[in-house]
Order: sequence, then structure tokens, then C-alpha cells
Amino acid sequence: MIHTTHTLRVRYGETDPMKYVYYGNYAEYLEVARVELFRTLGISYDEIEKRGIWLPVSEYKIKYLKPAFYDEILEIHTYVRKVPGVKIEFEYEIYNDSEQKITEASTTLFFLDATTNKVSRCPDFLMELIQKNWKE
Repeated sequence: MIHTTHTLRVRYGETDPMKYVYYGNYAEYLEVARVELFRTLGISYDEIEKRGIWLPVSEYKIKYLKPAFYDEILEIHTYVRKVPGVKIEFEYEIYNDSEQKITEASTTLFFLDATTNKVSRCPDFLMELIQKNWKE
């Protein structure tokens, strides 16, 4: 398993008139956390793309347990619990600054060869980083 934690502060423009985080912004929060997970593995998302691999999202699920509010600090826990094949699955838990879990989510991305536009297996360079950082 791989686990990382990323924090961010809710900005005013991300909220609705009730000062709740607008539901559509959670997808961006998860993307930020996912990109940071790759960075902690030792590679940037940009570098993955430069090596000819794209990672489109094929599935996105989310369960809102409680709202997040303007100016709160959110802690996003990101997990990869399965070794990737042609797809990589991420699970997320978001906690507010009172340490209450407010959101559960998952995304599935697949590996796409940027040259051929065909689905491929997880590239060796990325698999090596995943295995190096894998914890039971």
C-alpha cells in the first residue's frame, strides 16, 4: 500500500453562498492530492507525461459525509491499495481541521500511451517507484 497526506486551505472562491465547499471542487482537491502522491514517489505528473504516458480518469466516486467550509484546513489522505496493471485506483479520505472525516472518494485512472493512444500497462519506470515505496 502507498499512503500520502496533503493539506490545503479552502479558499473563498471554492465555496457556495452558504460557505460550503461547492461539490464540484472536490474533484480538483483529489487531483491535487493524487499529483502530490506521485511527487512523494519521486516523479512529477509532468515527468510521467513527458515520458509518453497519460492518465485519464475513467471512474470517480464520492460520498459527502459532512460539508467543508471556507478557510478550513483540509487533510487529504490518498491511498493506492492495489498494485496497478492497466489501471491505477486511488482511495481518498478528507478530514476537516477538527479531525472529522468529511469525505470518502475513489478514482480509477488508466495508463494511455500518448503516441499510440492505446491503453497500456503501468510503465516500468513508474512501477519501480511504486514497488520501492510499497508498504504492507
